Amino acid sequence: MAGDTVLAVLLGLVDLLLFVADGFAEFAEMPPWYIAVPVNLAMVAPLVFRRKSPLWSAYVVLVISVVHGTLQLGISSVAGLAMSIYSVVVYAGRRQGLVYVGAVVAGSAVQLALGPADELVVSVLFLAFGIALCWTLGEFVGARRAYDVEVEARLHLLETERDQATRIAVAEERGRIARELHDVVAHAVSVMVVQADGASYALQSNPELAQRALQTISETGRGALGELRRLLDVLRSDDADGEPRVPQPDAHAVAELADRMRAAGVPVDLELGDLGDLPAGVSLGIYRIVQESLTNTLKHAGRGATASVRVQRTGDLVEVLVSDDGAGRVPQLVPAGREPRLPGGNGLIGMRERAHLYGGTLDVGPAPGGGWQVRAALPVRLDK
Repeated sequence: MAGDTVLAVLLGLVDLLLFVADGFAEFAEMPPWYIAVPVNLAMVAPLVFRRKSPLWSAYVVLVISVVHGTLQLGISSVAGLAMSIYSVVVYAGRRQGLVYVGAVVAGSAVQLALGPADELVVSVLFLAFGIALCWTLGEFVGARRAYDVEVEARLHLLETERDQATRIAVAEERGRIARELHDVVAHAVSVMVVQADGASYALQSNPELAQRALQTISETGRGALGELRRLLDVLRSDDADGEPRVPQPDAHAVAELADRMRAAGVPVDLELGDLGDLPAGVSLGIYRIVQESLTNTLKHAGRGATASVRVQRTGDLVEVLVSDDGAGRVPQLVPAGREPRLPGGNGLIGMRERAHLYGGTLDVGPAPGGGWQVRAALPVRLDK
């Protein structure tokens, strides 16, 4: 608006200078200053807003130009109409431009009909030339603006695609690192098992050989730990850099989990068997299954519901049973082999994946006496 303001001020000053000059001319018939000055100011003032409100500014200019042109107060009426036609075509579009040009032609026809007849042809030619010139300029600038908008949109799309490609590349790299992690663990553990077996056989007959085997186990373990730390630091997401590293829970933490659920308002009856020598993965899987089951009880069972958690080990099999007596949202029946779905997320899928990861099974559904139950069976695979 700053440039338009300067332009409007210049046009107003030109009209005021012409008014003063005509006042000193002999036999000049000019309106009094208290009419001419307000009309001149009203003529140029809407031009300040021609970009911000092109239609409003253009039609105000059109109305005032009739008075300004009839009083012959200067060039602002002609210049204002030309700028308005250009602005409407550029900022409002062709359709609005055609409507406005029609209104300008109608207003100009009225003025030409009231004016002297000897200047009619010249005035018509001047009007046609001015409209054509302003329209052409408006079309050119409007096309340029549309081109710039399209280029900006494409640049934004390219930036989005570049960011997406970067994320895909990062995901592929993390997948490669995960495979390296698997290779590191498998190799290191294999070496350590072989060396440990050799040390156990040579412990009595050849202590020196057993000592070398233990030294190899120690070096291999330290190297594997260092490689694991390096790879896990890469796999760690950026958002988690500031989070503290805490140990993963195990099956013994189910008691603390039950206490937290009781504090949240769900009475939990807990029964834990002998879970002393479970593998870390199986122990973590038990905790996560119980955690997700009790969370579903808290969300879906309703007020007054109670839960029961039973974790028992029989030989090499750990059975987990989590049930409640609440309302429980029964999922839709699905064909055999398909996953039933609980509202609110992928918790059920996660529990089933954890059970399958360790060769176990998971059954979820309505309890026989009402409510909801989750039953999991996880085999205990202790390396001998």
